[in-house]
Amino acid sequence: VSLYDLSVASHLQILGGVANVLAKGEEYAANGNMDLKEIVSYQLREDMAPFSFQVTSVWHHSLNAIKGLKAGEFSPPPKMSGLDYEGLRSLANEAIEGLQGETPEEINALSGKPMLFKMGKTEIPFTTDTFMLSFSLPNFYFHATTTYAVLREHGVPLGKMDYLGRLRVNL
Repeated sequence: VSLYDLSVASHLQILGGVANVLAKGEEYAANGNMDLKEIVSYQLREDMAPFSFQVTSVWHHSLNAIKGLKAGEFSPPPKMSGLDYEGLRSLANEAIEGLQGETPEEINALSGKPMLFKMGKTEIPFTTDTFMLSFSLPNFYFHATTTYAVLREHGVPLGKMDYLGRLRVNL
């Protein structure tokens, strides 16, 4: 398994699912079943970040994680206040479009290089591979799952296959 397969290919699979889940949420709301303005600020629990942060983090831990691999440095997502539901859908699509331009050769060439996570004065050293496997991918999946869970909780008719996106099968 290559760094490209672990990162870009995995991101694209789940981002496709997230884009689908968001589209189904918008369709559900268009039928009068849910208020998209309320969903954007909805929190599963009081101590959890809102739905908008969940989607922003999916974008950040995919597209920006790959940019971070190239730069050798990654930081928490930027504050992105004022995004509406359509803006969140745009972030998912932006991540898909950005990652589709990455090549296996370019990403695999980054394997084993130094990688630094910076948050304020805190700096955590990784390699590109350990950053992706032990930090960024777990965050990516957590926020993608939370995005799904919020919409599912609000009645959007979703199933596991909606979340999984396009499977990478041998045909």
